[in-house]
Amino acid sequence: MTTIVTRQLDCGMTLLVEPMSGVRSAGLSWMLPCGCAHDAIDRQGRATMWGELLMRGAGDMGSRDHADAFDRLGASRATDVGTTTLRISATILGARLLEGLPLLVDMALRPRMDPDSIEPVRDLAQQALAGLKDDPQQWVMLLARAHHHPSPRDRSGLGTQEGLAALTRDDLVNGWRETCRPGGSVLAVAGAVDANAVARRLNELFVGWGGETRDPPTGATPARGYHHEHHDTNQVQIVVVQDAPPEPDETSVLERLAVSVLSGGMSGRLFSEVREKRGLCYSVNAGYRGEKDYGVLSAYVGTTPERAQESLDVLLGELDRIGRPGGEVTREEFDRAITGIKSGLIFSGESTSARAAALAGDHRRLGRGRTLDEIAAKYDAITLDGLNDYLARRTAGKITIQTLGPQALRWTNHTRA
Repeated sequence: MTTIVTRQLDCGMTLLVEPMSGVRSAGLSWMLPCGCAHDAIDRQGRATMWGELLMRGAGDMGSRDHADAFDRLGASRATDVGTTTLRISATILGARLLEGLPLLVDMALRPRMDPDSIEPVRDLAQQALAGLKDDPQQWVMLLARAHHHPSPRDRSGLGTQEGLAALTRDDLVNGWRETCRPGGSVLAVAGAVDANAVARRLNELFVGWGGETRDPPTGATPARGYHHEHHDTNQVQIVVVQDAPPEPDETSVLERLAVSVLSGGMSGRLFSEVREKRGLCYSVNAGYRGEKDYGVLSAYVGTTPERAQESLDVLLGELDRIGRPGGEVTREEFDRAITGIKSGLIFSGESTSARAAALAGDHRRLGRGRTLDEIAAKYDAITLDGLNDYLARRTAGKITIQTLGPQALRWTNHTRA
């Protein structure tokens, strides 16, 4: 049986370790409280630049030397900027993990942020922001996010042109020192690892590191409703966003299962009803994301102007029908969704990096790590009647609809509130 070892390091940061038999690699996921929500309103883009600058040298090593040091260990690394956290991830042979830890720790505690790196990184961030219109699906998702979520959860993570232009090296260096703290951070390791050895080495490397960074407060919920962004193109992008249970809520597994019924590949209801039966779109899907204190269900359709109105109508109809008499989840749909979710769990259990990321995410959302067996047991306990009972009483709240294309669409709010 898999065991997760949880340690409170001397610096105050939580360490989670899941030893995995039959693997030789180790995956590491380090979540630092440095996401875009911590950017000052007039310096949005700081976290985006941090994510790139951390990859460009640390400690006594410049960008090239630092990259070469990782290569000599056969290690790969990456950064990812989220709303409240910035993640440093790495994959390395378990036998070389202790050698690689100083390099990873330097990325967070001693990033160089050399003066000659600032402008190239700023240019990259500005290009990514300017190129958003070349990716209409991402564009419409970010527009929907801005209209659905309160500040600062409404931020894109890409920053703003004004914020990126205003950032100085002092803003970046001093801001990182003030924000990158062990309190609010979590580090997870999975694979061919010794928990005691990792904890000892990290305690040595983190001497002198202290403090805490808390998540920023959220503002008022925006008006939501229908929003349209004009874009002169022969495509229409449609996104529907509604509130869903937060991850700690006992109904979060039911919500995730319901979304699997709606969007579990080519057998899902949305693919069947919107694309296969009616030929309305080239892409349709839905997803659920549960966080510590909120959750969202997002559904997307990519279509043409001629089919956009019917695509929206059918999408909204299917999101509503699953909780109404006559639209209940069938036994076949239920079994297929359970099988799909549990297969995904098995596949994720074969990846050390996926397990490390899941452990760190669980701790952020739930305050603890979960084994795959524990998660699977939650789904084993769900019955078809239990799922349909949940869907019958579940409400969408005030939804957000965002469209992107040449013409606005019609919407009459008949959704259960």
